[in-house]
Amino acid sequence: MFRYTKLTLLREVLLWVLAAVFLLPFYFLIATALKPDSEIYTTSPVAWPKSPTLASFGSAFTGQGNANIVTGLINSVIMTAGSILGLVLLGALTGYVLSRSTRRWSRGAYYLFLIAIVLPTQLGTVPLYIGARTIGLTGTLWGMIILYTGMLLPLSIFLYAGFFRQLGTEYEEAAAIDGASKTQIFFSIVLPLMSPATGTVAILAGLIVWNDFFTALIFLGGSQNQTLPVSMYYFIGSLVSKWNSIFAIVIISMIPILAFYLFAQKRFIQGFAGGLKG
Repeated sequence: MFRYTKLTLLREVLLWVLAAVFLLPFYFLIATALKPDSEIYTTSPVAWPKSPTLASFGSAFTGQGNANIVTGLINSVIMTAGSILGLVLLGALTGYVLSRSTRRWSRGAYYLFLIAIVLPTQLGTVPLYIGARTIGLTGTLWGMIILYTGMLLPLSIFLYAGFFRQLGTEYEEAAAIDGASKTQIFFSIVLPLMSPATGTVAILAGLIVWNDFFTALIFLGGSQNQTLPVSMYYFIGSLVSKWNSIFAIVIISMIPILAFYLFAQKRFIQGFAGGLKG
């Protein structure tokens, strides 16, 4: 039977204090974004604005060229969604084959993917850029989708393979007896059972691709297909010290990925717990 003790009260107080510490930067971010220009330097940084305004959010959409936030937002959505789709399909297929295969090469291939996770991707930036430029993939969203899919594929395979090893083969054997092909078994039975792993891959990969600045700056430099982090970089460079507009842009960039995380967090937690068991 649960008893509310002094120790329980102390834990609750500590959790509330910890939550306030974590939420303080968000409060500071929102408060600054809502301040008019006249209050930026005349009031305390932690003070709530006396006359809250959304003008800074409106100015965030006035950028042109590489500093166009709307274009950057659309490009980031397309690139992130395409990368997640490629990682789910290729990662699930490869992880399924590696986890079900009993041949020697499957274990060796699995360890190679583990090594690829450890190695920093920045080491291959120069040869990747040369290869992408040679085949005409630099400056295009399709090229970035292919690049991010290749860079994050080892992580996707690792997560899926861990889940497939925990999944029994009873459903697959029953479907095979009923005459289902391997393709039907995978897409109709196995993949739906992997929804926690899919949620984990989608959120982890989505966060990495959405927030990546370095790769997009290198491979999309000089094109009109800039992503949101790069567009923010050019836009903030033109604002210099208008912190309310800068913070408004940061909030705009957070909303899509935060909404996606809140939507898929249940699957992410299930997938992360399952991956720890593996």
